[in-house]
Amino acid sequence: MVFTTWADVLSQSFQSLFYGLVSFIPNLVVAVIIFIVGWLIGVGLGRVVTQIVNSLRVDQALRTTGIERLLSRAGFELSSGRFLGFLVKWFFIIVFLVAALDVLRLTTVNLFISDVVLGYLPQVIVAVLILLIAAIVAEAAERIVVGSARAASLRAAGFLGKVARYAIWIFAILAALAQLNVATAFVQTLFTGVVIAVSLAVGLAFGLGGQAAAARYLEHLQSEMKD
Repeated sequence: MVFTTWADVLSQSFQSLFYGLVSFIPNLVVAVIIFIVGWLIGVGLGRVVTQIVNSLRVDQALRTTGIERLLSRAGFELSSGRFLGFLVKWFFIIVFLVAALDVLRLTTVNLFISDVVLGYLPQVIVAVLILLIAAIVAEAAERIVVGSARAASLRAAGFLGKVARYAIWIFAILAALAQLNVATAFVQTLFTGVVIAVSLAVGLAFGLGGQAAAARYLEHLQSEMKD
């Protein structure tokens, strides 16, 4: 009687295990397919982003800041396109991984990945984009400011160009830190201080270097009025 009872218990346990395995296999197959599709999409989009960023020649603008030397000392290679493509690739892979885990009903793991990884990775991508755009804008702004200042015969043309470049970089770094929610109050205070410092620097540059140009411009206006 006892043997029969234990046999029934084992039989029911194996039957439950078998039925559970049979019902789990289709979900596992679907989850694997979803993950593979996500992997392929992530790899493809990562390569596209890498090619787009490389075509913009962002690395050339970044080299002017001296960041390549710092990266080489740390054993890294400067490749902004590859880095951003890496982030985009893993973002989409993790998105499809979350969908696959949802099919498998792994709720705890799914919530952790959704909150910790997917909740923060887009902010990292946006912060990197801000810095890459700043690299292009800073280089263009320096050239425009230097050219305009030289056309106006300002002695501080080079200084103004550097101010424009580093002002854009500082604002971009502060914006990236704010995007990452890093020391928000400190970033806001630092942003205010940078604005004041840049305003003073530009005012001094125009005050010291623009006096001669302003005098020549006023003389030119007076001569035209007399004519």
